[in-house]
Amino acid sequence: MLSKSKYLLFLIPIFLILAFQSQERKNPPSSNWPEITQTAKPWTRWWWMGNAVDEKNLSKLLETYNDAGLGGVEIAPIYGAKGYEDRYLDFLSEDWLSMLDFTVTKAHSLGMGVDMTQGTGWPYGGPQVSLENAATRMVIQDYEKVDGKALATPIIFQKKKESQPDAQLVAVMAYDLNNKATEITEYLDKEGKLNWNKAGNYQIKAIFLDKTGQMVKRAAPGGVGFTLDHFSESAVDSYNSYFEKAFAGKDYGFRSFYNDSFEVYGADFTTSLFEEFQKRRGYDLKEFLPYLESEENTEIVRRVKSDYRETINDLLLNNFTKNWTDWAHSQSKLTKNQAHGSPGNLLDLYASVDIPECETFGSSYFPIPGLRRDSADIRNVDPDPIMLKFASSAAHLTGKNLVSSETFTWLGEHFKSSFSQMKPEVEQAFLAGVNHIFYHGVTYSPEDVSYPGWLFYASLNLTQQNSLWPHFKGFNDFIARSQAILQAGQADNELLVYWPVYDVWAEPKGKMEMITVHAVDEWLHPTEFYKQSKQLMESGYSLDFISDEMISKSQVSKGLIQTSAQNSAKVLIIPETEFIPIETLQNILKLAENGAKVIFQSKPKSIPGYHADQKSKESTFNQLWASIAFEEGKFMFGKGEIYLSDDLSKTLKELEIYREKLVDSGLDFIRRKVADGTYYFLVNHSANTISQTISLNTKAGTVMAMDPLTGKRGTMSSESTADGTSVNLFLKSGESIFLKTFDDKVALEIPAWPDYSKSATNTDISKNWKLTFTNGQPKLPTARSMEQIKPWTNNGDSEADDFSGQASYSSEFDFKKSEGKHYLLTIDKVYESAKIWINGEYAGNSWSIPYQLDISEHLVNGKNTIKIEVANLMANSIRYLDRNKIEWRNYHEINFVNIDYKPFDASNWKTMPSGLYGKVQISAYE
Repeated sequence: MLSKSKYLLFLIPIFLILAFQSQERKNPPSSNWPEITQTAKPWTRWWWMGNAVDEKNLSKLLETYNDAGLGGVEIAPIYGAKGYEDRYLDFLSEDWLSMLDFTVTKAHSLGMGVDMTQGTGWPYGGPQVSLENAATRMVIQDYEKVDGKALATPIIFQKKKESQPDAQLVAVMAYDLNNKATEITEYLDKEGKLNWNKAGNYQIKAIFLDKTGQMVKRAAPGGVGFTLDHFSESAVDSYNSYFEKAFAGKDYGFRSFYNDSFEVYGADFTTSLFEEFQKRRGYDLKEFLPYLESEENTEIVRRVKSDYRETINDLLLNNFTKNWTDWAHSQSKLTKNQAHGSPGNLLDLYASVDIPECETFGSSYFPIPGLRRDSADIRNVDPDPIMLKFASSAAHLTGKNLVSSETFTWLGEHFKSSFSQMKPEVEQAFLAGVNHIFYHGVTYSPEDVSYPGWLFYASLNLTQQNSLWPHFKGFNDFIARSQAILQAGQADNELLVYWPVYDVWAEPKGKMEMITVHAVDEWLHPTEFYKQSKQLMESGYSLDFISDEMISKSQVSKGLIQTSAQNSAKVLIIPETEFIPIETLQNILKLAENGAKVIFQSKPKSIPGYHADQKSKESTFNQLWASIAFEEGKFMFGKGEIYLSDDLSKTLKELEIYREKLVDSGLDFIRRKVADGTYYFLVNHSANTISQTISLNTKAGTVMAMDPLTGKRGTMSSESTADGTSVNLFLKSGESIFLKTFDDKVALEIPAWPDYSKSATNTDISKNWKLTFTNGQPKLPTARSMEQIKPWTNNGDSEADDFSGQASYSSEFDFKKSEGKHYLLTIDKVYESAKIWINGEYAGNSWSIPYQLDISEHLVNGKNTIKIEVANLMANSIRYLDRNKIEWRNYHEINFVNIDYKPFDASNWKTMPSGLYGKVQISAYE
C-alpha cells in the first residue's frame, strides 16, 4: 500500500499531464479561416454612364457581380454613351432615386453593399452650386505708383474672357520699398480711380475674389455645374442640404458617401480666408502678400507660405471634411474619402472620416520572373507604399478598421492587364495596410449593347464583357480570403514616425502645396522622413505615421504610446525636421514624462510660421529643447526615455525593439494582432525562391499556414527561439502566404503543410492535346489537335489571333499515385488564367505566377483526363474591331483614350500571346 507522500508524488506527473493537455486546445474557432464578410470581399467603383440604368439590367448585373465574388458597388454617375440619350436619367431626379432605391434593395437581397458618390464625376459640384458657392481663387493685380504722381491706370478687374463674371474687389494694398504695407481700399472710387497720392514709390496690389470657373469633370446628366468651394462652411452646408432635401427624409440604405481625390484646380481662396488667417495666425496676410507671391528661398517667404497653407488646411479640414462627416452621420451614413491631392495634412484629413481611401495609380516594377511589363503599356508613375500608408496610418491611429483603396487606376493599357499583374500590385497595397479593395472599376453596360459594351475612358475595365470575367471569381476569392484576415484584430506596428508637415508647407515655390500622388518626387521622396521610414520598413520594422494633432491626443499606458483604444506603439520617432511647433514639442515631452520612449534623429531647427515676437518664441523653443539634458544621446525624462540619434536602427536595438529578420531573405510582411495570436502576411516579390528557416518576432505555441489562393490550411513545424519562433518556409517568387501564430499550443486536426522544398519527381504531360474554343469574340476559331501544347496565337491562323475569350485544352494521361505524396500541376506559362478539371472534377484556378495547383485529391491510378480552360486578354479582339473599323467607342466628353491620353487605336497592336506555353507536368513531393 502506498504511503500518503508517495501517493502524492505519484499524482504529480498526472496533474502535469492533465495541465499540459488543458493548454493544448483542439481546433479552436480561431484556427478556421475568418468569415468571408461583405467587406472582406472586394468592392468596385460602378460607373453609371449617362445614368442610363433600368431595373432589368441592374438586377441582372448585380447578380452577375455577386456570382463573381464582389461584395459591393460604389455608384459613380458619369457622362454617357452617344445614341442612348433617351435612356438618360438626371442625377437625383425622381426616376434616378427610384433606381438608387432598387439598386440598394437588390444588392442587400444578395448580401452586397452599396456606396455612392455625393455628386457626379468629380470633384464635388453640380447645378446646385451657385456662383457664390463655387471654387474660388485669389487674383492679385499689380500696379506701380511713382513718387508724386497719381496712378494712371484704373484698378479694374482684368477679365481673360468676356464671358467671365466680374470678380469681387477685396482690398487694395500699397507696399513701400521695404514691403511695409498700408491698406488703401477706401481711396478707390467706383470707376477704379485711386485717389491716394502719398509721396514715395509704392507697389500697389489689388486683391480680387474670383471664381475658378472649373466645372464638374466627367459630369453625368443632371450633374453639370460649378465645382464646390471646399473651404467655405456655408457652401459645404448648402451642398449637403441639397442632398438632404433630395432624399426627403428617406433612408435609401446605402452605406457611405464617397469623395474622390481633391482635383479642384486653382482654388486657393474663400470669402473668409483673410479673417480666418488673422484669427488663426495672429497677423494680417494682406500685409504680407509680396512674400506669399514670391518664390525666393528666404526665411520670411517660407514662413508666410507655411502659415497660409496651414490656414487652407484648417479650412479644408474643418469646413469640408469634418463638417461633411458630421452631416453624413446625421443622415445615418458613413464617409469614405480620398485625402490625397488636397492642400492639407493628409493624416488629419484621412483621420476625420470613417473610411480613409488611398489609390494605386500606375504600376510598380516587380522582379518576378515571367511577369509581363511592357514599357509602352504603362504610365511612368509607380504606386508608392509609403504614400499608401498615410491612409492606413490614419485609420490605425484613430481605431478605424477599414482602409480602402481605389485599385488598379491605369495599371496598364486598356485590355492588356492580367490577374497575374494585378496580384503583386494588390499585395503591395495589403502590405501598406489596405484591407478594403475597391476596383477601378466596372462600367454599367446593358445587355443590348454589343461587345465590348460601355467602357470608362481610363483602365482598368473589369466588366462582364471582359474575356477574363468567367475567371474573375478566382481572383476575387484571393482578395476576400486575404482581407478576411487583414480586417481581423488590430494592426501590429511597433513604431510611430512623425510626419513634419510644416517642412512641406515651407516650400518656397508656388502658393498652394498640393499633396498629390503625382508629385511625390517633390514633397515626399527628398525628405528625411521618407528616407528613414523606407529604411526602417526595409530593415524589418513596422510603423505608422503620426501628425501633430495625433500626438496631442495620445496618451501613455504601461510604457506604450496609446493613440486610440485599439492602437499602441513602443516608440515615437521624430525624423530630421526643420520646423516643429512648440506645442508639439511640449506634447512629446509630456508623453516621455508619462513613460514613452522617443527618438529624435536630430534637433529640430525652429518653429514654423511667422511671428511678430519671433525671437521670443524661438527662445522659448530653445529653452524647451535645452531642458532635454542629453548625456551620450540619452535622457531619462520622468517615467520615459528620450534619445538623440542619427542611427535609428542602433537605438531601437538598444531599446530592445527588434526588427523582423525575415526581411533579410527577401520577404515583405505585415502583421495583425488578434486575441490568441498574430497573423503574418508574407510575400515574395523578389526574383528568387525563398527556401530557408525564418525567424518570427513572436512567441508561438503553434504555427498554421494559410494559402489565400486556395483557402487551404496546414500546420507548420516550429521551434522556439530566444526572441521568437522559427519556421521553415518555402515560397517561390510571386507567392504569398499567411501564417497564424498561436500564443498557446493548440492541437489542430488539419494536415501538415506540405514541404515543397524537397526535390520533386516530374511527369511531363505536355504532348497530345486537343484545343476547343468555347466562348468569345469576334467568332470561334476551329478546334485543333496539338502534338505539343502551345498558345493558339501566332500560328498562322488569323481567326485565332483575333480571338478573345475562353478555350479548352484537353488530354488524357496514365498515372500512378503513391501514398503520402502531394501532386502539383505546374504550367510554365499561362496567357492569362487557367481553370482546371481532373477527371471531370473541378480542381481550381491558376492565374498567377507561379502557375501551379495541388491536384492530389483528384488524381486516380491509371487513366486520367484533364481539361484546362484558358481565358486570354481582350486585346486581340479589340485590335480586330479597330482594324476592321467597327465602331465601338462613341461617348460624350473625353470619349475613350489610351494610356497617354491620346485617341485610342488598337489597330497597330501586336498579337498578344494566348493559351498555354511550355511544359505541363505533375510534380510529386514527399
